[in-house]
Amino acid sequence: MFDKNNRYRGYLFAEMMAALAVMGVLLVGFAVSLDGFRRFNDYQLVRQRCIAAAQAQLESITERGKPLNDEDFEQLWPKLTVSIQESPGTGQWQGLKLVEVAVRDRSFNRQVQVKLSRYILEDKSLSGEEQ
Repeated sequence: MFDKNNRYRGYLFAEMMAALAVMGVLLVGFAVSLDGFRRFNDYQLVRQRCIAAAQAQLESITERGKPLNDEDFEQLWPKLTVSIQESPGTGQWQGLKLVEVAVRDRSFNRQVQVKLSRYILEDKSLSGEEQ
């Protein structure tokens, strides 16, 4: 006797394999996109930390006339490196000091660097005394 379902026996197996292959491709694509989002979010977090550290240094120099202590900076922002440069203002900014703060860190393989600058009065320079 001939069974009707016998000739469709391989069709169900092929359909299941195709569905599993499509699901596998979707899962791999999802995992890759999640890794990309993770890297992007980490970069943005490191960048925000650099901005906060640079702003704190500029505020400290503006208000106290000197940057944060190295110990305080290291405690607040471990792994960040900071460099501060001071130069006299030119042109319409003559009589003021230009203070530039650069903060660096790494996010995976990318170097994150933020540079902020501000003109301040000469008596509030890095070499000025606290009043």
